[in-house]
Amino acid sequence: MDVIKVSAHSRSTAVAGAIAGVMRDHKHAEVQAIGASAVNQAIKAIAIARNYLLLDGIDIVCYPEFVEIDIEGKDRTAVKMIITPRNQV
Repeated sequence: MDVIKVSAHSRSTAVAGAIAGVMRDHKHAEVQAIGASAVNQAIKAIAIARNYLLLDGIDIVCYPEFVEIDIEGKDRTAVKMIITPRNQV
């Protein structure tokens, strides 16, 4: 399973659809964003995905964490959001 990468220009509904699809298939998803606008889009997408998945009887929770990633030889701090079904840690 790949990490879903979100930018400031990502459509939150498209990202939500990707999250919902990964959750249905793998029961676990990871979303990564760098920068305030990208994190905002990611959080909105997770909220939308939660509504999509509730229709299928799946409730999700999100655990955020910081990660260091290398982009073109430079270290950057990203926010990674781990998404799991509720009651699964």
